[in-house]
Amino acid sequence: MQWRLKRNCALTPRQAGWFFLLLCVLSLAVGLFFWLMGATLVLPFAALELVAVAFAFLLYARHALDGECIRLGRDCMVVEREMAGRLERTEFARDRVRVSSQAGQGSLIEVCAGDRCVTVGRFLRADLRPALAKEIRHALLAVQCGGQGSKNLV
Repeated sequence: MQWRLKRNCALTPRQAGWFFLLLCVLSLAVGLFFWLMGATLVLPFAALELVAVAFAFLLYARHALDGECIRLGRDCMVVEREMAGRLERTEFARDRVRVSSQAGQGSLIEVCAGDRCVTVGRFLRADLRPALAKEIRHALLAVQCGGQGSKNLV
């Protein structure tokens, strides 16, 4: 059984790159037109604007694929979190896992086993986090009791 939680982004990094390329062509064409008409400062300001937009697009693209994946197997639970291209993977023995959602509004879900804890749920609406925690707990009990789950949820 697995749960995939991803950031809600309108564009993939590749699509953002193509959009930026189109924006560069249009902006530089307008700047070049005004340069040829005698307004020489338009082109340098258009280039400066594109540098600022490039920085914003790089920040966007860096986090566009962020997400979390929680997989429950027969013997272990694996939590993978990807943030800014860096993958963090934590494995827990299935029979020692504790899942808790804190009582505060907007609190993340804690998955713990022994002295290791990982928080998940940052890409899920705060009002749905308790339901996800409950669903994970039920899945842990079902696997413990011998049931099998093979569907993708959330």
